[in-house]
Amino acid sequence: MKKILITGATGNAGCSLIGFLCRLSIEYQVFAGVRDIGRAKKIFAKYQDLQFRNFDFENRETFEEVFVNVDTVFLLRPPHISDTETYFRPLLTTMRAQGVKEVLFLSVQGAEKSKIIPHNKIEKLILDFGFKYIFLRPSYFMQNLTTTLLADIQKYRKIILPAGKAKFNWVDVENIGESAAYLLANFKECSNKSIELTGNENLNFYEVVDQLNQYTDNKIDYVSPNIISFYRLKRKQGMRKGMIMVMIMLHFLPRFQNEPKISNFYEQIFGKEPTRLWQFIEREKAIFEKPKED
Repeated sequence: MKKILITGATGNAGCSLIGFLCRLSIEYQVFAGVRDIGRAKKIFAKYQDLQFRNFDFENRETFEEVFVNVDTVFLLRPPHISDTETYFRPLLTTMRAQGVKEVLFLSVQGAEKSKIIPHNKIEKLILDFGFKYIFLRPSYFMQNLTTTLLADIQKYRKIILPAGKAKFNWVDVENIGESAAYLLANFKECSNKSIELTGNENLNFYEVVDQLNQYTDNKIDYVSPNIISFYRLKRKQGMRKGMIMVMIMLHFLPRFQNEPKISNFYEQIFGKEPTRLWQFIEREKAIFEKPKED
């Protein structure tokens, strides 16, 4: 029986993937790699066959045992980790030593063209180690609105990013989880390929707040500071330096690039359209409202 380990299992992408993977009628064992097994068991209580292993990207002591008898790893990059040599080289070294053969890496659209972003460096490491691989390269997550950007939305009623009028392609993590489950279940047929996964809309953040404001009572604005002002603001808010630099790279550099290409991978595989941004906002609209005062 094939054994698959999911890293980042309790995050947005990991949760979605496990949900889809556990519903497929294919014989394999799925392990969730998590820091808090007790918490994870509560999150995934309805998946009786799911097993759990202790894993922390920032704790090398967890690396060796988590990969025992694992054939395939779904690998992602935690948002705050940008130093690939410190964290991912030792991780991939252990994976290879423990006999892992296949890696599905959740990368990002355009990673092959941008040598300074961490995803590009991780892809190269995976190739250097000789794993059979799939690089799943989704576009900009809709869920960034409900995670990374949410604090500013709720507290200040603003999206604050140095993105100017750059266009981003918006994709739902649910579409990513569904696609990743398909790729894991069909790894042999899809191996050693890079696959772009997108939604059908390229929108800048001015257009995004226009859509948000159709579903919220408290108006949300978009502010685009220069990168120095953005860095200072986020440091004042307590954000890690590495995370700020990644945010700058992912939001400032697209100002000087062409609009993202739209892929039809999702429609070809599933015979339906990916989620539209308005559908995501309508689904999650309660979270965008200003929290009530205590």
